[in-house]
Formats: sequence, structure tokens, C-alpha cells
Amino acid sequence: MEKKWEELSPDERQEVLFERWLSPKDHEGNDLKFNSPEAEKAYKERVTRFKDAIQLKKLPDRVPVLPIVGFFYTFLAGFTPEEVMYDYEKAVSAARKYVLELEPDVHMGAIGPGPGKFFDILDYKLYAWPGHGVSPDHSYQCLEKEYMKADEYDALIQDPSNFYSNIYLPRIFGALQAFTAPSLTNVLEIFGLAFNFVPYGLPPVQAAYKALMEAGDEALKWAMAMGAFNEEMAAAGFPASAVGVAKAPFDTLGDTLRGTRGIMVDIYRQPDKVLKALEVLTPLMINTGAGAAKGAGLPIVFIPLHKGADGFLSDEQFKKFYWPTLRKLMMGLIDEGCVPFCFVEGSYNTRLKVIRDVPKGKTLWSFDTTDMAKAKEMLGDVACIGGNMPIDLLAVGTPEQVKDHAKKLIDTCGKGGGYIMVNGVALDEAKPENVKAMIDATKEYGVY
Repeated sequence: MEKKWEELSPDERQEVLFERWLSPKDHEGNDLKFNSPEAEKAYKERVTRFKDAIQLKKLPDRVPVLPIVGFFYTFLAGFTPEEVMYDYEKAVSAARKYVLELEPDVHMGAIGPGPGKFFDILDYKLYAWPGHGVSPDHSYQCLEKEYMKADEYDALIQDPSNFYSNIYLPRIFGALQAFTAPSLTNVLEIFGLAFNFVPYGLPPVQAAYKALMEAGDEALKWAMAMGAFNEEMAAAGFPASAVGVAKAPFDTLGDTLRGTRGIMVDIYRQPDKVLKALEVLTPLMINTGAGAAKGAGLPIVFIPLHKGADGFLSDEQFKKFYWPTLRKLMMGLIDEGCVPFCFVEGSYNTRLKVIRDVPKGKTLWSFDTTDMAKAKEMLGDVACIGGNMPIDLLAVGTPEQVKDHAKKLIDTCGKGGGYIMVNGVALDEAKPENVKAMIDATKEYGVY
């Protein structure tokens, strides 16, 4: 008799998720029909290559290559970022061209930052996006504000669900401002019960729910288009790399709740409240990342890291405010069989000794400007690492320069396995021939 998920150990859970990644299903839940035996063989080789690199149990056949793509595929196909955010057929067409022509080992899908019409319906305030606050030809931009006030920590800590639905969401979605009115956290006995529901009869509240349903319809259309693309690429032999996304609790609080200035002031003025809030946010992030990963059958959970970089926090502040709950997040994901993929933006040169405190063969770290020789020295025996392919080199360099840098990275980090070729930060406007050079050089030079 097969064990239930709750009865499996973390190691067993990870093997189950890797097996699901190796043996994908179609949209009806049946075994995926590959385009050819060659496509099936290539698909399984690509997934196995990543599995071996991550788990550190045996050498992969060669160094895997994972380009982190922002709007690069858009420009490659001759579209604007605005077009692919509003036209899902163009998004899929552009992503298809990128995958089939450049042949990365795995791809990030055709999702981009999400569907533009969805953001329009909800009147999204947290970001500007192509054609809506920024040029149609450029990427999105976070509009940082204190969407959570300095005196609202207790509201978040005591009832995070109510805080998000009745305080935070109305601030970042203009169409949901009326959500500040309805609340069903009162006594729900028969006498006077109807009074609790009076707000739901008011036109502004009903309009908010209408916008929510319209946004859900649009999100479903987008998700179906993206899911169909992932299935198409898998059938052609190219696996998707990740669906699950989580954030470090400190970044969750500092990026889009309190903002950079707010969180930096708070760690001095009310550090205990900050620490309590981080503990509250941690299980929410674990459930978010693990739920998506298990639902899709893909073990990797993408975690972009922002405010833990060198220069944002002192070493002691990093150890006190950032690392403890990031590690709890990672351990929670590992317990669920997932592989935390920490995408380190900026430099982590002063953090390497701290972050090596992770179980062997359970994590993936990609670095932006970190010294890769030090990263290999400090983490090579416990974690798979990648990164440090500069996006400026990919944007303005030559294919020969890119190949030389790729070879240098493989020489520095590839020995003994545990290395994946990844660009430092997400690609937007890069030369196609340079991205191809990164991929091809890894395939040619990274053979074990």
C-alpha cells in the first residue's frame, strides 16, 4: 500500500515531486504524450540533469543551463512587453520561439509579470507595467509606498487574513476599496445575524465583488493559455522549471507592505513588532510556495531575495531579522519535498558563511554579483549554486566574450557538480546571439 503524503519523509516527498516532474501529466491528468521518443528522451535527460545537480549525489552528464527570462522572449519575437501582457497568443508565440530556437534545458514559461487586463480590472496600484505607467517597450516597476502603516503591526500579527483582505488589498487594488466595509468576524448567532451582511448589499461593495469575479475570469483565461504552453513545450521535450513562488518574510514585509524606508526605520524603532510579524508571515509563504509546487508537480520554488543583500543590512541585522525566517521558510518548503531556489539579487559575499546552514542537496542558490569562487568554496559541499553571468555582458558584449565568461564560471564552479549556468538577474533586452552563446557554451564546455 502506498503511503499517504503525510506519512512520507521530506526525502521521500522530494523524490515524489521529482518523479512527477520526470513523468508529466496533460491537462486531463493523463500521462503526457510526447511528440516523439526523442522528445521524451530529451525531456527526461533535462530533468535528470537538474535533479543530479541539485541533490549533489552524483554528477550530471553536464552543467545544466537555466536562463532567467523577463521580457527577453518578447523582444526576440519582435513584440513589445505591452503586447504580450495583453495578447496571450502573442505571449505564447514569443515564448515558443525562444524555447524552440535557443533550446534551454528548462524554461520559465510564458507568464511574464502577468495579464495586463487583470491588473486593469482591479486598478492595481502596487506596480506600473508596460503601457500603464511605463513605456510599452519597457519592463514593470514597483511603486513603493507604505501600504501598511507603522502603527498597524498588531493588526497584521493578530489577524493576518483580515489585515490582507480588509486593509491591504483595498490599498493596492482601487477596485476593491469597498472591502474595508464587510467583516464577518462578529458573533454569528441567529439574533441580529442579518446586520452583519448589510454591507454586502451596498452598491460599492457589490461593485468590488463584480470586479473580483471579472478579474478571476481573466486570470483563468491567462492561466489556461500558459498551462497549454507548458504542456506543449513538455511534449516537445522542454520542461518548465518552476511554478511555485515565495518570498523571504523580511522582503514580504519590506518590499510591498512597509517599503524600504519603513522597514529600515522599524528595525530600530519597533524591532520586536518586526520580528513577530516575520514569524506570522513565514507559514503563509511556506503554504504559498509549497501549494503551487505540489499542485503543478514541479519541486522547485522560486524565491527572489532583495533586502538581504550586502549593504542593505549589517551582518548582525541579517542574522537577526533576515536569515532566521528565510531559513524557516526554506526548511518548511524542504519538509514538503520542495527545492527552494534562492535567486540572490545583488551581492551575498558577507552572507555565505551564514547561509551554508542548510541541509545538503536540498537547495539551489543563484547569485548576481557574488564572488563565485567564494560561493563555491563556502557552499559547494552543501548546495547547488549558479549565477553571475552578467546581464550587461549579455546586452552589449560579443558571443565570444559570453562564451569565455561561461567557461570561466564552469572552471570556477563546475568541478564536482552542483553548478547550474544562470544569468545574474532577469533578462530583458539582451542580444539573442549572446543568450544563445551562453546556452551553447554550457552545453559544449560543461560536459563531465
